[in-house]
Amino acid sequence: MKRAEQIPVFLLTGFLGAGKTTLLNQLLQDPALHDTALIINEFGLVPVDHDLVREGSERPMVTTTGCICCTAGSDLRSSLDQLLAGRKDGSLPPFSRVIVETTGLADPAPIINSLIPGGLQATSLRDHAVARAFRLSSVITVVNGEGVQAALDAHPESLRQIAFADHVVVNRADADLAPQLRAINPTVRIHRKIARDLLTPGSYTAFGKGENVQDWLENDSHIGHAGHFHDLNRHGNVVAVPLTRDDPIDNMAFRDFIAGIAARPGILRIKGLVALRDDPSVPAMVHAVQHRLYPITLLDSWPDGQARTRLVIIGAGLDDAAIRAEFAALSAKSQPFLKVLARVARTGGL
Repeated sequence: MKRAEQIPVFLLTGFLGAGKTTLLNQLLQDPALHDTALIINEFGLVPVDHDLVREGSERPMVTTTGCICCTAGSDLRSSLDQLLAGRKDGSLPPFSRVIVETTGLADPAPIINSLIPGGLQATSLRDHAVARAFRLSSVITVVNGEGVQAALDAHPESLRQIAFADHVVVNRADADLAPQLRAINPTVRIHRKIARDLLTPGSYTAFGKGENVQDWLENDSHIGHAGHFHDLNRHGNVVAVPLTRDDPIDNMAFRDFIAGIAARPGILRIKGLVALRDDPSVPAMVHAVQHRLYPITLLDSWPDGQARTRLVIIGAGLDDAAIRAEFAALSAKSQPFLKVLARVARTGGL
């Protein structure tokens, strides 16, 4: 297949809580992007992000669990192969581009190596078919201006996400981050809002980016990322604690629980949908970045029609057994009516 006929792939990355899903939803509101296929990679066995993407009923989408950078040669190529097969046999609607949203802990190097010529070696007919049909167009990294320095200091993945980027979209930043970002990646294009050229087809190149980028790619392709594999709920000392429940949860008991979790040392991200006892017919969306817990908001309906709580709590050094036990204990908590009224009087609402 000629390069002009290859389907462009756009890699959307950024550290935990940077705002990748928000940016993706904003991009998908553009009618010109209706023919976009999605691959959503989630850290942890309980997928949550795909519930938060307003993909539309006719949009092709594949969800993978576990950090995609650790199984890039298999998971990503397999996902692209699924999209390609569905496109050919008509089981999926036509699409002219693919956006891959990675988990916030993903190292871009092995992902990029699985998509560029001369990268990770093809080991099957499927790999060769994917290489002929798709090409990596660009890497888009979302940066949370409020937490960028803390992420860079503690998590080398966040530095690589910036170093490999063609575009960086900055959220929640009062200061000018351009000098800091260009010290990492001299040629990166910096945006404070969605730009038209984010999804311009092209061919990705590491040329002109940070001085270590080419070395990272070459070293990764030689070792095939061996030894970086981990279980689906753990990445180094960072653990994902998946929590699910079928029965609705008492409103006040849950708010006390989630506020306590957000205050714990090491918390990086909390996200998910919760069925609250007040009205389980609509999901309550929970969202926290590090220790900042955002107001709980109600969505119009459950994305898959199942009124079932699914949460993921991500952090460094978390006691997952203790968190699971606290969450399990919520089913027995129900605050008396007078206690609820007293709390409403103090706070002015639920």
